Amino acid sequence: MVLVVAVVLLLLALLPPVSMLQDAVGALQGNPEPDPSTPALLRLSDTLLAHYRRGVRPVRDWRTTTTVAIDVMVYAILSVDEKNQVLTTYIWYRQHWTDEFLQWDPAHFDNITQISLPAESIWVPDILINEFVDVGKSPDVPYVYVRHHGEVQNLKPIQVVTACSLDIYNFPFDVQNCSLTFTSWLHNIHDINLSLWRQPELVKFDRSVFMNQGEWELLYVLSHFQEFSVKSSDSYAEMKFYVVIRRRPLFYTINLLLPSIFLMVMDIVGFYLPPNSGERVSFKITLLLGYSVFLIIVSDTLPATAVGTPLIGIYFVVCMALLVISLTETIFIVRLVHKQDLQPHVPSWVKHLLLERATALLCIWDRKKFSQSRTQSSDISRHVENNDSTAKLNHYGSEDPREREVAGSTRPTPASATPAEGSLLIHSILHEITTIRQFLEKRDEFRDVAREWLQVGYVLDVLLFRAYLVAVLAYTITLGTLWSVWQYA
Repeated sequence: MVLVVAVVLLLLALLPPVSMLQDAVGALQGNPEPDPSTPALLRLSDTLLAHYRRGVRPVRDWRTTTTVAIDVMVYAILSVDEKNQVLTTYIWYRQHWTDEFLQWDPAHFDNITQISLPAESIWVPDILINEFVDVGKSPDVPYVYVRHHGEVQNLKPIQVVTACSLDIYNFPFDVQNCSLTFTSWLHNIHDINLSLWRQPELVKFDRSVFMNQGEWELLYVLSHFQEFSVKSSDSYAEMKFYVVIRRRPLFYTINLLLPSIFLMVMDIVGFYLPPNSGERVSFKITLLLGYSVFLIIVSDTLPATAVGTPLIGIYFVVCMALLVISLTETIFIVRLVHKQDLQPHVPSWVKHLLLERATALLCIWDRKKFSQSRTQSSDISRHVENNDSTAKLNHYGSEDPREREVAGSTRPTPASATPAEGSLLIHSILHEITTIRQFLEKRDEFRDVAREWLQVGYVLDVLLFRAYLVAVLAYTITLGTLWSVWQYA
C-alpha cells in the first residue's frame, strides 16, 4: 500500500501545473486564458513561433498568391561613377505582405495589435534589385513588425550600388535616369506578385527625406509595374523605380567655363594690338601656353568614359584650335608687314581686292588715305623715271655765279689745272651725286613698298579678325543655347 501511494505522489510531482495545461489547451483551441505570471508579449511570441515553418510560403491554400507591396524613398545620392557606369544611392526600402500563419485575436493577448519578431524566424520574400553590382554598407535591421491580421512590415535602409547607363554628353548640365528593378528572383507571378505601397503620384515627388545639399538634385521618382518572362518560361512580376537626378552645374561653371571664356576674350582683345608689333605674337603664345596648363589642371575634373566624350571636352578642344588659328593668323600678318625689302610690289589684283573691295566691305573709313598713298608712290616713281637725266644737268646749270665763286674760292684747285682736268673733276662729282640720288630714290621706293604691304596687312588683319570674331560668337551662342535648354528642360 505504501508503495502505491509513493508512485502516485511521484506521478503528481512530474505532471505540469494545471494552469499551464489550461493555457496550452486554450491556445490550441484559439481561446487562451491569460496567465498573470507570463508577459503577454512572451506568450504571443511563443504562440506564433511555436509551430511556425519559415521555409514555406505562408498561405493555407497553395493557389493563393502572396502580394508584396513595396515602396522606395531616396535619402541621398552618394556617388556617380561615370567611368564604371555605377550609381550609389541610399534609400529607405519598405515592403509588407500578409502572413496567414501570424494572426491572433488581440483580446486574448492583452489587446496587443502588433509585435516585432526576428526577421530570421519568419518567411521573407526573396525580393532583389536586378541592377545590383556590389554589396553596399547597409545597417542590419533584424526585426520586422507583425500586425494581428497577419500583415508583416519590413522596413530597412539600403545602400544600393547599381549599374546605370550614364549619359555625360551634356556635362555639367546632364540629367541622369537610373532604374531600380525589384523582382522575386525565384517565385513567379502566381506565387509572388508585386504592387505599390503608395500612389504613384505620392512616390514621384516625395523629397521628404532627401538630403538636398550635394552635387545632385533629385527631380522625381517614377514607378512602373510590368510582367516579363525569359524564353517562354513562367512570368515574373517586377516593379521599376526610375530615379531621375540632375547635376548642379555652378561649381563646374565657375571652375571650368568662366576661365576658358576669359582666356578667349583676352585672345580677341589681343587683335587690337598693332599688326606690325611683335608683342602680339608673344601675347598669343602666352595665352596658348596658359590655356594648355588650364586643360592639364581640369583634366581630372572632367568625367572619363569609353562610351562618349562630353560636349564640354569638345568645347575645350575647339577653343584650343581657335587659339592656334589666332596665333597662326598673327604670325602670317607679322611676316607680311616685316622685311619688306625682300618683297616685290603689291600685285594689282591684291590691291583691287583688299585695298578697294575689302575696305568697302569692312567699312574701313580711311581707305581714301590708302588710295592717296598709292597715287603718291606711283607719281614719285614716274617723276624719277622722267626727270632722271635733266635733274643732273639743271642742278649745276642753275647755280648762282656767286655761289660758284664762293665754292671755287673754298675748294683747293691745282695751280696748273687745265680745262680738261676741270671737266673730268666735274663729271666725277656729278657721278657721285647721281649715285647718292639713286640710293635715296631706291630707299623711297622701298618705303613705298613697305607702306603698301603694311596697308595690305592691316586690311587683311581686320578681315581675319572679324571672321574669327564671327566664328567665336557663333560657337559661343550655339553652346550657350544648348546648355540653357538642357539646364531648364
